[in-house]
Amino acid sequence: MPIYLCKLRSPWQRGTNENTNRLLRQRLSKGADLRTFSQTDLDAIAFELNYRPRKTHGYRAPSEGYAGLLNSGDTLTA
Repeated sequence: MPIYLCKLRSPWQRGTNENTNRLLRQRLSKGADLRTFSQTDLDAIAFELNYRPRKTHGYRAPSEGYAGLLNSGDTLTA
């Protein structure tokens, strides 16, 4: 499996990661103390992000893409 590593200080090479960070910043301010949030609050944020359709996934949610991979019959072997 090919692996791609992004260069340091090159956020344009990490599009999905940077987009996810932006979505998190809409809910959690930078430097927010996560101890002030309940586990239920954090689970709700994770659920919202995991079930939000993404252009990079053909407008499917990441969870749908992952489920599709699990159900495809293609398996990784060690």
